[in-house]
Amino acid sequence: MATIAAAAPAIHPDLSLTRLHLMRAGYLLMGVGIALVKWPLLPDVATLPLYEGVTLCMLTAMSLLAFLGLRYPVKLLPVLLFESLWKLFWLALVALPQAITGDLDAATTETVASCSLVVVILAVTPWRYVWRNYVRATGTRWR
Repeated sequence: MATIAAAAPAIHPDLSLTRLHLMRAGYLLMGVGIALVKWPLLPDVATLPLYEGVTLCMLTAMSLLAFLGLRYPVKLLPVLLFESLWKLFWLALVALPQAITGDLDAATTETVASCSLVVVILAVTPWRYVWRNYVRATGTRWR
């Protein structure tokens, strides 16, 4: 007597396995990129100027959340959204005005190049899912 194994139920039936793997690639890019650049600076964080130290700690924490996103890509979707939003804000509000006036210095140009990788995160984010589940969905009750 042959038995037929039931297919495992899809946790997120509206997101394909390919989409989940693309999201994982985005998390991996974030996690590894930040780990390579920022983690080596952690031992000296106490000696940095205040906001550089704050930023270093925040980005390090974000890289750890990105690595957790490899396991839980949908649950950690706000990490992808945060990564996209802060970089787009910075590019639009800091870099673009400086580029228009011709005031981009070497450090800002380097940061523009780094922040431009946000296109990868934008590409792997399931925007229809975000719209449906974060913008259009009913929020949690207040009382």
